[in-house]
Amino acid sequence: MKRYTARRIAWAGVVALLILTITFVLLELAPDSQLARVQFRAAASGESAEAAADAYARRRGLDGPLWERYLEYLANLASGDWGWSDTRSQPVAEAILTALPYSLMYTVPAVLVSTTLGIAIGLYSAFNQYTKADYAATFVAFFGVSIPNFWFGIVLLLLFAVYLGWVPVLFDAELARTRTFSLANARQLALPVFVLATSAIASTMRYARAEALEYVRAAFVKTARAKGAHEWRVLTRHVLRPTLVPLSTILVGDLLGVVLSASYLVEVVFGIPGLGRLSLEAIRRQDTALVLGTTLVPVFVAVIGNLLQDLAYAVLDPRIEYGDRR
Repeated sequence: MKRYTARRIAWAGVVALLILTITFVLLELAPDSQLARVQFRAAASGESAEAAADAYARRRGLDGPLWERYLEYLANLASGDWGWSDTRSQPVAEAILTALPYSLMYTVPAVLVSTTLGIAIGLYSAFNQYTKADYAATFVAFFGVSIPNFWFGIVLLLLFAVYLGWVPVLFDAELARTRTFSLANARQLALPVFVLATSAIASTMRYARAEALEYVRAAFVKTARAKGAHEWRVLTRHVLRPTLVPLSTILVGDLLGVVLSASYLVEVVFGIPGLGRLSLEAIRRQDTALVLGTTLVPVFVAVIGNLLQDLAYAVLDPRIEYGDRR
């Protein structure tokens, strides 16, 4: 297990380095709108556009070779220096630590709710296959998977904020910062949590139902029932445990999906100043250091999540060996 864990951590470092390299190169290849504006203003005032471009590159530290700047960035990163955000005039780490709590306020409840309800509904649907409850759960699953998060969020805002007035239209960042666990903050986070949880519940429920169906009518489950085992024991000991092994992969995927993709759309729709919105603004304004910093956070979550997922296999299924188990 130790050798396997060490290999997985080393491989995770390689993956993180590869993602950082690709992101760095893509940002360098992308057209710089700020540079274009600087050159246009210089040309409009009768000055040299090339001189303005050179001054802009020197001011932002872009005048050196690409490989030299990349190695310098990696060296700073290894020493704990994530760089400086030109657009926000503050360290990248400080900008991320400021935005991250806002993302956690709605992603953590959404993941917990979707994981619990998704597995519970999926197991109930499998134990009651082809009943009205099963059809209703399947309809909810297809609805949650099919509906776009940004459209669903806008519709909910119009209905519950504009027409009914049950929740605020605009997200109050100061309220969320100073009164995080208040009822007022819970009201303004209700819709983002609901939007994220809807799609996550749907995907988790579908996989939980499909996996549980393989065991509901298995021979060892029939044997347990024949011996008089209670349905709760059959569910928790003979169906839930083998179902959790493949589900652990899905749960990590759902978590990454929520953090990586849905957070961008949800934070833009609801005006939440979280990590997704910070990363989106950094990409728009080509703040290289901030883009790389906001990329590192989900990469770290992915690496740790996949490592924990692989280690969970051995706990959930003792038949799985890693080659160095004694």
